[in-house]
Amino acid sequence: MRSNKYVIAILGPTGIGKTDISIRIAQKFNTSIISADSRQIFKETKTGTASPTREQLKEVPHYLVGTKSIFDYYSAFEYEQEAVSIAKKLFREVDKIVMTGGSMLYIDAFCHGIDELPTVDPELRNNLQKQYQEEGLESIRRQLKLLDPDFYRQVDLKNPKRIIHAVEICLMTGKPYSKLRTNKRKERPFNIIKIGLDMDRKELHQRINDRVDQMILEGLEEEARSLYPYKHLNALNTVGYREFFDHFDGIISREKAIELIKRNTRRYARKQLSWFRRDKEISWFSPDNPDEVIKFAQNITKTGRGPDLN
Repeated sequence: MRSNKYVIAILGPTGIGKTDISIRIAQKFNTSIISADSRQIFKETKTGTASPTREQLKEVPHYLVGTKSIFDYYSAFEYEQEAVSIAKKLFREVDKIVMTGGSMLYIDAFCHGIDELPTVDPELRNNLQKQYQEEGLESIRRQLKLLDPDFYRQVDLKNPKRIIHAVEICLMTGKPYSKLRTNKRKERPFNIIKIGLDMDRKELHQRINDRVDQMILEGLEEEARSLYPYKHLNALNTVGYREFFDHFDGIISREKAIELIKRNTRRYARKQLSWFRRDKEISWFSPDNPDEVIKFAQNITKTGRGPDLN
């Protein structure tokens, strides 16, 4: 271990209860929480992203929740810089910080670093966004396939943000995006304990369904309607908003939109778990046993031993 400073990262799929456990751990250690959620960072999408409530935010100081606008450009690299800077400042006063979230790329960026790429010219970005809106994602995909066939074979072809960003970099530098990615792991001046939350699939799926129902009751549809004029923004290209936008466009019924939100959220949870399962540094617990999670974190921070204890 490099120091007596620890980031306790609570990871796992959407809807599993990361927020509640993170708050309990942060209260136990009298510390703060840094969010690792790429959607909760936007202030306009509180309901659709299940952001911490006002009461929860009062219980424990949270960072990077509702600090950006859907109109802001924000990348994993920018998240890395901001989150690491916040952690270093907090470590002047405390020895432990809690991080929580399910955004895989943000978590990896914080833990291991991400390549610094050139700033994209705003006019180029606007032109590609216009192309995306007028011609659809397939047009951008074809462009990426020509500019960088290697990355085209690796990228999630349903993710417009990743595809558009790769084309931006190719056009800005005149080089394939894949050639600029070094994937060099950065060393951090603090220790990171990764704790994953998992549970029986049927129970998780039921929790997700129930949470979507609760979000509807709390005004998700109204929130989506207020954001409908900006549906082209990448920040709104996410589960919960896409489906309601299709409903507002008359493509699907309200009932179908809610059904698809539940289905697509369950699919995203499976994708998150598949990603996290590849990380051998994660120690897994049930969200129904928060005391075990706290005991595990306490033991590591006291003994200095790594997360191979279980």
